[in-house]
Amino acid sequence: MQIITSHAEFEQHLGKELGVSSWHTITQEQINKFADATLDYQWIHTDEEKAKNEGPFGSTIAHGYLTLSLIPYLWKEIVDIQKLKMEINYGIESLRFAQPVLVNAKIRLKAKLASIVNLRGVTKVHMAIEMEIEDQKKPAFTGEVVFLYHFITP
Repeated sequence: MQIITSHAEFEQHLGKELGVSSWHTITQEQINKFADATLDYQWIHTDEEKAKNEGPFGSTIAHGYLTLSLIPYLWKEIVDIQKLKMEINYGIESLRFAQPVLVNAKIRLKAKLASIVNLRGVTKVHMAIEMEIEDQKKPAFTGEVVFLYHFITP
């Protein structure tokens, strides 16, 4: 795990892969809880029997936005950003869902620092991300996430 405590330290990683998170298993319970939270009960996610017998994947699949929502959790396994006043999830750019994530599949996040800029004391980073699926050639998605970091200055 990388530890970063300032804009200058972050800048040293420009263009480099910062790391890969551990594997996270997507369970049916997690899918169902996400459906409850978002009111998205499409059968391909929540009806195990129908998805098995009538669906194109032979099982339920995770909501795309469920896998997307795991970015902050998995990101914290890759980099520990310290000495912060505040951090903000600022945006997502160029996101493409490439492949569904089947129930009980394992996913992990890979991140590379694509760009960094100092906005009058606020560090804005663009992270090129890929959500890998274990034993699959294609990722669940690729894109760029944008974070704002307000480091504590001495």
